[in-house]
Amino acid sequence: MAVVETVAEPAAQAPAAAPAPQGLLRRILRTRTGTAALTVVLLFLLLALAAPLIAALYGRNPVEHYGQNTPGLLSDGGLPVLPNGGISGDFWFGLEPGLGRDVFTQLLHGMRTSLLIAFAAAAVTTALGVLAGVAVGYLGGITDRLFGFLSNVLLAFPTLLLLLSLSPVIQSRLVDPGAAEPEWMQFLILILVFSAFGWIPLALSLRASVRSLRERDFVQSARAQGASGFHIVFRELLPNVRAQLLVHATMAVPTFVATEAVLSFLGVGINEPVPDWGRMIARGSEVFQADPTYMFFPGVALLLFVLAFNLLGDAVRDALDPRAGR
Repeated sequence: MAVVETVAEPAAQAPAAAPAPQGLLRRILRTRTGTAALTVVLLFLLLALAAPLIAALYGRNPVEHYGQNTPGLLSDGGLPVLPNGGISGDFWFGLEPGLGRDVFTQLLHGMRTSLLIAFAAAAVTTALGVLAGVAVGYLGGITDRLFGFLSNVLLAFPTLLLLLSLSPVIQSRLVDPGAAEPEWMQFLILILVFSAFGWIPLALSLRASVRSLRERDFVQSARAQGASGFHIVFRELLPNVRAQLLVHATMAVPTFVATEAVLSFLGVGINEPVPDWGRMIARGSEVFQADPTYMFFPGVALLLFVLAFNLLGDAVRDALDPRAGR
């Protein structure tokens, strides 16, 4: 009597999920570039968080006009009397030409300004991108076509010009003529303007990924077992796009930092007296020939931060790549 052997079909499996935070950190620290980038980013974050404490210990603040209030610090033309921008034991990074504010505390608090806006905008754009991209990718049909049309229309707009034009318009609508604009409103306007367009690339990327994942065996199996759409989206699809979300958020922060600096440089970002890197660079460009030191510190700080965060984003992307461990 012949014996018929049966071979069980393999169960439908989902793609490999992103590694745990501990495993991800170990993979990032394997390379010198990832270790150096993470170290610089953490240093900037620590300095930004501790800026008020550092300023208190240092004995200076970013808004007082030390050069104007203390004779002998600025020349008649408003330039620091001491060489190298007025660097001394009292003013570690020198003085701002004209107003005579302390550059070191301006730099620290400007770091807080840039990081607050960048992280808030990255969080909002990531949330909007996930909501739109996953929903559209899962639903498909007319929803997918309408979203494709809307995203193409929004991407056709010149983003920088819109940022330059929208910010003053929103400010004029929300603030009475002649009234001072609150600091929180300046931050909120920039975050809203960034979020209006920053979510589209992530949504498009997630839509493509989810459209592919929804046809995979593990999703079809869950659907055949009667799983609800909510379960499929949150238990089957979202865990498999976490890597994209993490890489996007990591790369979005330096983009928003640089964009905010550009807007402030052009005069439509954060206004006085809130310290800001972009406005410091704009002021430094005006006095560069007479005092190049003032532009040096915010320029180098912005360059180092954006470069370190971009390199960290590359390290995160490589660490999340399943082929990296082979």
